[in-house]
Amino acid sequence: MAKYKHIWTILLLLVAANAYAQQPKTRILFVLDGSGSMYAKMGTDNRITVAKRLLTRMVDSLQYQDELELALRVYGHQSQKTERNCKDTKLEVPFSRGNHQAIKDNIRDLRPKGTTLIAYSLQEAAYDFPKTPGVRNIIILITDGLEECDGDPCAVSLALQKQGVVLRPFVIGLGLSADFKTQFECVGRYFEAETEQDFKEVLNVVISQAINNTSAQINLLDSYGKPTETDVNMTFTDSKTGKLLNNYIHTLNYRGNPDTIYLDPSYLYDVKVHTIPARIKKNVALTAGKHNTIALDAPQGYLNLKIEGVTNYANLQALIIDKNSNEILNVHDFNDQQKYITGDYKIEILTLPRITQESVTIAQNKITTLQVQQPGKLNIVTRNNFEIGIYRKHKGEMELVKNLSLVPNSTITVLQPGDYFLIYRATNTKETLSTKNTPFTIKSGEIKHINLK
Repeated sequence: MAKYKHIWTILLLLVAANAYAQQPKTRILFVLDGSGSMYAKMGTDNRITVAKRLLTRMVDSLQYQDELELALRVYGHQSQKTERNCKDTKLEVPFSRGNHQAIKDNIRDLRPKGTTLIAYSLQEAAYDFPKTPGVRNIIILITDGLEECDGDPCAVSLALQKQGVVLRPFVIGLGLSADFKTQFECVGRYFEAETEQDFKEVLNVVISQAINNTSAQINLLDSYGKPTETDVNMTFTDSKTGKLLNNYIHTLNYRGNPDTIYLDPSYLYDVKVHTIPARIKKNVALTAGKHNTIALDAPQGYLNLKIEGVTNYANLQALIIDKNSNEILNVHDFNDQQKYITGDYKIEILTLPRITQESVTIAQNKITTLQVQQPGKLNIVTRNNFEIGIYRKHKGEMELVKNLSLVPNSTITVLQPGDYFLIYRATNTKETLSTKNTPFTIKSGEIKHINLK
């Protein structure tokens, strides 16, 4: 028993280590407005004094947070406003462990002076983050004005997000009216702070969302309502813009539960699970700082397509068709097994001639097998040119199977077992009544030879 207890202890430690490893490191870069307008009044103080006081307290409270690093960039603080220096931005304190006092000292000594250059500051901020994979890089922009240089903050922010440099920035507007909200929403998640109390509350909310990971699990439900389906790609897009945000292969963790992923809670998501056919859930909202569960019905079974013996087809495939919309859902290779959402499908097997199965049922975790007879071959030998086609009687009517383009030679055609007609006329014969009709039978695995003169 002691031996098994020891094994369980090791397993629990491995699970705990895995869960801990999934908690990504977070880096927060404060980008602080140091332009001259920060001297404007905010209650009994001015904006810069309030920003210094609250930001200093916040940095103080974060110094004991594990897996969190801070940095400070300031803009508009080195040149006078009259100079309109549109490159007046500087990383004052880079990312490192235990740099909290340096950040507080820099905030204390800050003296606002110049202009507001948001776009260029965001652009430069991209280089402030160490290139470390698996880290959540977050910008918190604190400003009291709009862009005063020629940059486009929206375009820069979007470029950073597309490159995966940072999550969507947080923007705290000090003393700005509601009219400015629409101009900042394209940059990031915008919060207004008209008073010191507003700023304090907003800063707490922003930091909470930044450091408290918003996690989610995607429950792919089987026919019994249990989250057992897995190993399928999931695409996450922004519901509003259609922008691609993430792709993940769904996984069950070591305990057999849907694995945890981390998502930016500022988006409304459209989730597309790439089963066949796909399952889609639109406008999925996440609760920030919490663990969210997203459930989609995705019961699946298997379809196995087989052909007897050795196939002579170069690449035999079947069309999997939605019976309601008649849409082709997949092109399925023979001698291959694939998963499909449970239900009834129409299947067209691209043999010669085609074989159509009007209703094939896929059941939960079951394997449905369709087996096709091994084909035979038709070998036509000729020394002349012919207008020629292969036909069969199907449902009481003559049906074209394939038109042939014959030149003096030997021509091989792969056909399914059955009875056929070869209808032909020599190309140089200009009389319709010279048409000939030769019946023949194809047997599985055999060759039928026909000589034309």
